[in-house]
Amino acid sequence: MASSTNQLELGIDIETFSSVDIKNGAYAYSEAPDFEILLIAYKFSDEDKVKLIDLTDDPEELENLRFWDALTDPAVVKTAYNANFERTCLARHTGEAMPPEQWRCTMVLAVQLGLPRSLAAVGPALGLTEEEQKKKTGAALIQYFCKPCKPTRTNGQRTKNTRLHAPEKWELFKEYNIQDVATEQIILKRLRDFRPDQSEQDLWTLDQEINDRGVLLDIPMAGSIVEFDTERSADLLAEAQQITGLSNPNSLAQLKPWLADNGLATDTLRKDDVAAMLGDPSLHDNVRRVLEIRQTLSKTSVKKYQTMLDIAGEDDRARGIMQFYGGHTGRWAGRSLQPQNLARNTMPDDELDVAREFVKMGDFESLEMIFGEPAPIFSQLVRTAFIPSPGNRFVVSDFSAIEARVIAWIAGEEWRLEVFRNDGDIYCESASHIYHVPVVKHGINGELRQRGKVAELALGYGGAVGAMKQMDTSGSVPEDEMQGIVTQWRAESPKIVRMWRDCQDAAVAVIRGNQPKRVLRSLQGTEFYVKLVDGTPVLFIQLPSGRPIAYWDPKIMDTEMGPRITYMAQNQTTRKWERHETYGGKLTENIVQSVARDCLAEKMKLLESMGYPIVFHVHDEMILDVPREDKEAAALVDRIMGEPIDWAPGLPLKGGTYECDFYRKD
Repeated sequence: MASSTNQLELGIDIETFSSVDIKNGAYAYSEAPDFEILLIAYKFSDEDKVKLIDLTDDPEELENLRFWDALTDPAVVKTAYNANFERTCLARHTGEAMPPEQWRCTMVLAVQLGLPRSLAAVGPALGLTEEEQKKKTGAALIQYFCKPCKPTRTNGQRTKNTRLHAPEKWELFKEYNIQDVATEQIILKRLRDFRPDQSEQDLWTLDQEINDRGVLLDIPMAGSIVEFDTERSADLLAEAQQITGLSNPNSLAQLKPWLADNGLATDTLRKDDVAAMLGDPSLHDNVRRVLEIRQTLSKTSVKKYQTMLDIAGEDDRARGIMQFYGGHTGRWAGRSLQPQNLARNTMPDDELDVAREFVKMGDFESLEMIFGEPAPIFSQLVRTAFIPSPGNRFVVSDFSAIEARVIAWIAGEEWRLEVFRNDGDIYCESASHIYHVPVVKHGINGELRQRGKVAELALGYGGAVGAMKQMDTSGSVPEDEMQGIVTQWRAESPKIVRMWRDCQDAAVAVIRGNQPKRVLRSLQGTEFYVKLVDGTPVLFIQLPSGRPIAYWDPKIMDTEMGPRITYMAQNQTTRKWERHETYGGKLTENIVQSVARDCLAEKMKLLESMGYPIVFHVHDEMILDVPREDKEAAALVDRIMGEPIDWAPGLPLKGGTYECDFYRKD
């Protein structure tokens, strides 16, 4: 964590108008022809007052203020809550570059400390007074001034509300804008001493550069699929109406009684349930066809294509699809297109090529004749809509079995490390240790490899039989063997089991205050300690990289089963700020995934510095946009992915790298 400096800082918050929905991201939002900045509230660190520029009152005012000089002065640090939005919109408005290295994001600072992501939620979590918090009147004002309005006879058929239409509301809007800066500045002041260090700040800068760069989309292909699906969906809905006689067969209230009248009584029509129902050979033909239509209409892949059309810039590039520090561990999350949730393609490359060509030609009749129902094919093609720049190809590289390698390294489980050093198969070796027989993939006892795989994926973080059942989707592990596998796996991995206990004990000790710091030298020097942040205790776990992960306001609850660790966090479903529970196995998972993230970050920074541009990344995989004439790129990238990292001596890394003309799984 970096301390504050005396460098001049400029806090900024803007209010804007655009006909593009903000859910499509700041880049598409600010590229709308009618985009404009309405208000700019700002505060210099050497001044007491938040000031306001009303660009609807005096558009030239921006150029006559100290604000403008500071905005483009590299010596002035610009701060904002979700700085990507301010950076992107101000760059669009002014036509000037807004280099990310000159900016600091207060939202990232809050999230890294375990606080909520939104400005409205972080204020209450920090205990800000009502006067210090973001004004609750903002949502209605944003709806009124920042989004197009519906033309009516009453409003004179206008599609935009301005300050002239509601002067009193406009004054409230200005106050709201000023308060956002005031709130951001209070949060920054309280958290300033825990700002990310330079290494993490450099990584945020790189993240912004990747988001600014974006990735090229095959817009003609996406457009063709959306156009076809729109027509096909209308035809399928009409067919379902004809079969059922219902006005809206998509309505559960209408469809369930019809199904019951036709021999299928059901309380649910979720995707998995519909798929299971279709496996019943006794279904009436009409019922089967209606369920098939419902299944086809529910496919989400076409929604991805529509999102591509919505967010693509003027140059057909998707920008802003990565969210820095999207999770507790610091891993990235996806935005808009959600690249982490792309359907996995299983079709051979030659079939992908053929299917893509049919779609791009709009020849869906041939597509269906060769491959069958188009909807599953569209799912297969989603990844392929991400394409390299003209004259380039993708070089795709990830870490092989990164979590298994990291947990073995941190825990010091030597036999596992030897498997990776010797380029062995961890699933085979795990099964061999469990069953005490040799296991070779596609060889002797090869059928046991899948059981070893399930055990590895389910048991590393304290999971037991329940975790195995959840992981074993194919039913490869006999249920009566599961408890024995759990017991044997733990017996064969004693240092990993000890890691769960050590993490639990260390967290309890420092939270109780029995120790100011617990250094787990057996876990590569991982440190547990508690510090006060604005008067609130925070549990920090400092990783081998030097980066800490944080748990806000931890407490210990003593129970008959032993001490329970709780902390405050935002519920990802309800968005409520509430108490969550963790334990040694979960802390182990957080540490392992955090270290894996830091390994990826090191390689990202190195490859970018060598001139290999990353256009996006997914989990532990990077997608680089590389000129075709660079014939050595894939081999070089693969070698770099496997090279040791300074702060992780002895961690056996290995890359998995391939080239492709469009994004796909190898």
